[in-house]
Amino acid sequence: MSKANLRAGLVGLGSMGRHHCRVLSELDGVELVAVVDPMGDKFGVARGVPVLESVEELISQGVDYTVVACPTALHEEVGLRLAEAGVHALVEKPVADTVDGARRLVEAFERRGLVAGVGHIERYNPALQNLRARLEAGELGEVFQVVTRRQGPFPHRIADVGVVKDLATHDIDLTAWVTGTPYVSISAHTVSKSGRPHEDMVAAVGQLSDGTMVNHLVNWLSPLKERFTSVTGERGCFIADTLTADLTFHSNAAVATEWEALQAFRGVAEGDMIRYAIPKREPLLVEHEFFRDAVLGVSHEISTLREGLRTVEVAAAVLESAASGATVRLDTAVDAVPSGA
Repeated sequence: MSKANLRAGLVGLGSMGRHHCRVLSELDGVELVAVVDPMGDKFGVARGVPVLESVEELISQGVDYTVVACPTALHEEVGLRLAEAGVHALVEKPVADTVDGARRLVEAFERRGLVAGVGHIERYNPALQNLRARLEAGELGEVFQVVTRRQGPFPHRIADVGVVKDLATHDIDLTAWVTGTPYVSISAHTVSKSGRPHEDMVAAVGQLSDGTMVNHLVNWLSPLKERFTSVTGERGCFIADTLTADLTFHSNAAVATEWEALQAFRGVAEGDMIRYAIPKREPLLVEHEFFRDAVLGVSHEISTLREGLRTVEVAAAVLESAASGATVRLDTAVDAVPSGA
């Protein structure tokens, strides 16, 4: 298989599917041969590519891989059909709406030796890629805490899951990925104010296996759109804004504060602040390039289904904790530790 003959398919032309369609239509070395959406191309984005009604029709087109961007509740059904047909797949996050469903997908693709990934797009945000590289290089020293805030207006496109599976899975995955460390416990509270059966706000506190504390605040009840990640360690604090793909570093001061009134309130003195100049490419395009190369066997830098399963497990623990009022412990199996992307 060479870059010149990869035949790709797409399932779903919804909010995210339309972006996948655009990128696949322009991706070097890939031909988008067909799209599946029972509603047709109602947004006019298929650019002349045939729009089919079923996954079986798509498989009959002889596709090498398929992007699954249909509603979360259908991921398992569609993914299992693709695996049975020997088709590689990039499945939008979360990989499935249940832990058991995610596990069945992992087993189906691994049993057949197929390449399968999850669309955790934040991994490909320039700010977080740069942050992860700096953490791996030891620039922050020991990591103490990871804090994320992900909030914004209500997304009417989402109907089948709540804010934990739709949005918090971004923060769960990126936290485990940038630190290279799995979750061992989580405690959470949720509220539902929109009149839907699912939660639309969550506040969670957790711990990673190395003792790092994590805090997540996620909601779609705010007019303020925010995508904030802060990593604090022994040498200072990194702050990533994934809306603008900016990364800044606030260092601990090398010079002590002499103002006595300030000394009383500061355990750590302020130091220099640096905003890094980072090349900024579209995260979705980078994600597709990595997955294309994984199918070709020249790269393995993708978010795997097994890592996606781990994220679904943590999300399920968040909901379990919110329902029970208790802290939930998580298994720390070796194969659950995030690998590189």
